[in-house]
Order: sequence, then structure tokens, then C-alpha cells
Amino acid sequence: MCGFVGFVDYKHDTKNYKKILLQMNNAISKRGPDEDGYYINNNVALAHKRLIVIDPEGGKQPMKETFSFGEFVISYNGQIYNTKELKQELEENDFTFNTHSDTEVLLKGYIHFGRDVVNHLNGIFAFAIWNTKTNELFLARDHFGVKPLFYTIVDGTLIFASEIKALFEYPGVEKIINKQGISELFGIGPAHTPGTTVFKNIFELKPAHFAVFNKDGLKTKRYWKLETKPHTENLNQTSEHLEYLLKDAITRQLVSDMPLCTFLSGGLDSSIITKFAADYCKDNGLPPLDTYSIDYVDNDKNFVKSDFQPNSDNYYIELMNKNLHTNHHKIVIDTPELAKYLEEAMIARDMPGMADIDSSLLLFCKYVKKEMTVSLTGECADEIFGGYPWFFREDALKSETFPWSIAISERQTLLNPNISEKIDLKKYIDFRYNESLSEVSFLDTDSPETAEKRKISHLTMNWFMQTLLDRSDRMAMYNGFELRVPFCDYRLAQYLWNIPWEMKALNGREKGLLRYVARKFLPEEIVDRKKSPYPKTHNPTYLAKVKEMLTKVMSDENAPINTLLNRKYILEILSTDGKAFTRPWFGQLMTGPQLMAYLVQVNMWLEKYQPKIEI
Repeated sequence: MCGFVGFVDYKHDTKNYKKILLQMNNAISKRGPDEDGYYINNNVALAHKRLIVIDPEGGKQPMKETFSFGEFVISYNGQIYNTKELKQELEENDFTFNTHSDTEVLLKGYIHFGRDVVNHLNGIFAFAIWNTKTNELFLARDHFGVKPLFYTIVDGTLIFASEIKALFEYPGVEKIINKQGISELFGIGPAHTPGTTVFKNIFELKPAHFAVFNKDGLKTKRYWKLETKPHTENLNQTSEHLEYLLKDAITRQLVSDMPLCTFLSGGLDSSIITKFAADYCKDNGLPPLDTYSIDYVDNDKNFVKSDFQPNSDNYYIELMNKNLHTNHHKIVIDTPELAKYLEEAMIARDMPGMADIDSSLLLFCKYVKKEMTVSLTGECADEIFGGYPWFFREDALKSETFPWSIAISERQTLLNPNISEKIDLKKYIDFRYNESLSEVSFLDTDSPETAEKRKISHLTMNWFMQTLLDRSDRMAMYNGFELRVPFCDYRLAQYLWNIPWEMKALNGREKGLLRYVARKFLPEEIVDRKKSPYPKTHNPTYLAKVKEMLTKVMSDENAPINTLLNRKYILEILSTDGKAFTRPWFGQLMTGPQLMAYLVQVNMWLEKYQPKIEI
């Protein structure tokens, strides 16, 4: 796992811009604390920050291959999980290898397959390859956008990077937010429309897309999408097929030359990951698997059951630990740390995010990084198996908007009245919602319920899941730490996409089919445990702390937040401990304290990035 930056300029010799390249690379230094490197040649400049995971000596980047017909150079962020098979295929086509790094396999895969290489990859990746034979740059991003890639074009020069902050180091790249940016930030955020950012003229390469940049400009193309087709297997066949895909996806992602662990919450998803990982360690004569969980000071005293958080994790973690004989570590975070790291979490994202839901993961990774370099997590199971409450609640299903973000009128009220007159958030949200749904395809044989759930699954995977994947990448990589997401294997997602809802929600349960499969190898208490989301603090001192922080911000009438947001409404939110905002800001967890923390992040962002507002 790493980060990279670069630019292509056909008008000037990029050798004169080494200083700019290194400044860009330094901006993402946290993504790759182990090594760095760069390549400059005529029209192209590439630089790389490396987090060593595979082949410490052989995986140095940018990596170059020279042939009689041309030179090929790669900068790459990610992990290819089918490296072994791909390498074997290339060897059968007379390629030889000097390392055991997946970087070399990916580069030679491109040399052999050309642009079609993306259709031969199973992994999480974003990469740039310079091809001197055609004098063009090839960019690509993985199927679900686990790895980030942003770009902009200034005076015909393509500038690209793993994080937005690096783009601002290039002369002429401006920090501007216009009507669309404000609509993204406060209408859609902390999610975002695929391909866009909150900044004007700064884009992301969409998941499952590649791009080619040459003297004719930039062209992008989608190389993969979920295919709608009949599901022909019965329950037993489906269960066996699913178990195979799960085991294969998980074991493929256990490859690492550095210490590896799993995150274990005692929930269904992380327990499945940990079960297969622990078995792999045992079967291969490796030491017991290390597992990590997060908790908060005094959470056991302050925990209150709710529909979204029905129980705490500790009992179930201990149950799994005893069952699998793992080496478990518990990280306990205190309230002051959560609040203190709100700014760093915002910087890691380059925008306001999920408040302490972000900062807690950033801290968690920070502590785990002291002993580990890689972790597998249960992220994305809820999206592909149908685990969220909005898959079942009529009010959410009939909301005709993104069901995790239904507080549209409150979001509109939060805008500064002068801005609110010019921007209709509901109109923008409706446009993005309907635009996204227009991509969904159905079968004539779909039951009404399956057809309805295809819609909600599409929205969840393309919007909500993207937000969580962004969070995972930025918070982990800010610590030079790699998170892997086996449930995001595109083969698994493709298979689940076509399973009828009646089977997917077996016995009327969220993730009913997954529970059915897991019953073969997990304790019943884990299998039957009601879904519980990522743990957040219930300590009242956190509310007091973020309220204090927001009160301090609002004591200054010239604070930049007042230029964008409704000062009167924020003061009302403060006076009611967040209850004036009657519904969660986003998802299940961003309620009163998280909303106030988010508003603090907005002000931090405006102070740090100082974007120009164009309305």
C-alpha cells in the first residue's frame, strides 16, 4: 500500500519541474512512510511513497521495464490478489521475473495485455503507467474504488494523485467550491457523487474505470459493472458456492511479508473473516492470529441499547477469542483523543467527514500500526448482503431519496440563508438519486421485492459503501497502515447481486443467507447476534467536549463557518445538544454529538483549505 502523484505535460519538458513533483509527493508522505522514489522523462513525471508490504527489496517504485519497442514505468497503490495466477500466465508467454512483487506482475501484465489488463485483475488498486511506445499515460482504478485516484487538467497538463491535497501543490490548481461543491458537501456529504469532489474542476477516476491521456486529451472508459442475470442455483448450491467465494477471497488477502491481523468486533462479518484467517494460520503452521478491537473509556457504564446499537461488543469478542484461540488486543480510546483528532481526520479526507466515526478509526489504526502493518476487516458485508435497517424499513424504502440521508429539509435549513436562496439541495439530491437509479437493470423474472432491493442495493454499494471505503483508506493510510476488505471482492459482489431477495434475506433476517452459511462454522450466539454497527463512544463527556469546541467556534461571528452555514440554526443545535437537528445527519451514527463534531470539522476545513466560494 502506498501513494503516488504525477503529471503529464506535452508542451514543456517536465525535467524542469522536479521540485514541484517532490512537493506533491511530500504532501502524501503519510501514505508511504518506508520509501520514496521518482521518475522524470520529457513529458511525464511520476513519484511514489511506499508502505512496504510485499517484497521489500524487489517492490521499489516507480518501477521501469525497458524493451526494444519502448519503456514502461509504473506507480501503483494497492494489492493484486491473483498475482500467482497472473504471473504463471505471463511466464507461459515468455515473461521472466526478477522479484516476487505484484508491482512487477502488474506492469508486465500491462505490457502483455495492454489496456485489457484491468480485466485480468482481482485486487484493490489505483495505478499510473507511462508508455513511451505510444507516448501516453494509462490510469486505472479497482472495481469498487477501494484505492483512490484524483486528477485535474490545467492548461492541457494532466495532474493526478492518490489524495487531493497533493494536487494543490501544482501551480494553478485552485481550491474553489461552487454551487455543485456546496450541494455535494451539504446535500450529499459525507458521501459524494462518483467521479466528483467538492472542489471545482477536481475529479476522481470512477471505480471500475480506466483512463488514457495523450496529445488528444483524456478519455475514460468503464471496464466492469455488475451484470444482471438469472440465479439458477438452489439454497444448498448457493450456500456451498458462497462459502467457497468467501474462503477464497479471505485467504487470498492474507498474503503479506509484514505482520498481519484482523479487526474483530464479535459481529457476524468480522467473525467470518477472523475464522477463516485463524484457520489459515493454523493449517499453515503459523503463529496464532492477532486480532484487535476498539472500545472507549467508560463505554460499558454509559452504553444504552437502541434499534441501531442493540448490544455492545465485548462479550462476543471474548466468545470468538476463546473459540479460535486468537491473540486478542483491545484498544481503548478516551474522549479527549477523539475530539483532538477531528482535525487530522478531516485532513486525511481533505474534507469534513464522519466526525468521530472517522477520528476513532484513525486512532485505532494509529495504535494497531505500532505492532502490525496490514489488517483484514469485515467492511462491505452489509452492503452486498443487505444488512442495513433501510433494506427492511418501509419509511426508508419509500423515502424516494438516499435512505441513509433523509434529513433533507434540515440540511437545507443549515445553509446560510443567502446561499440557501440560490441552492436547492433537494433538487440536486433528487437529480443524483434518479441519475444513479437509471443505471440499474432488472430481469422480467424479478419479484417485486427483488426488484425493489436491486435499487436499494445499487444505491448502497455505489454511495454508502464508497463513503465507508473512503474512510477506511484515508484513516488507515494516514498512519501508513493497510486495510483489506475481503467482502468487497468483485466476484462475491457479482454473485450476490443476482441472488433473489427472498433467499438473500433468508428467514426474514438481515444477511439471512450469510447467517445460514456461517452457521456451519461459527457459534450460534455470533450467527444470531443482531447487527451492530461500528462502535462509537457513549461517554457523555464527548458531547460536552464537542459542544465546548463548537461553542468556541460560534463565539466568533467572523468564523468562516458563518459564510456557508446558518449561524442561528447552529446556535439552536448547540442549545439543544443537537436535538434541533431531528434526524441523523448521515447513516445510523451521526446524531447530536457527531453533528456538532462535524460542524467543528467544517470550520476547521474552511480555515485549513481556505477555498474560494463561487456562487
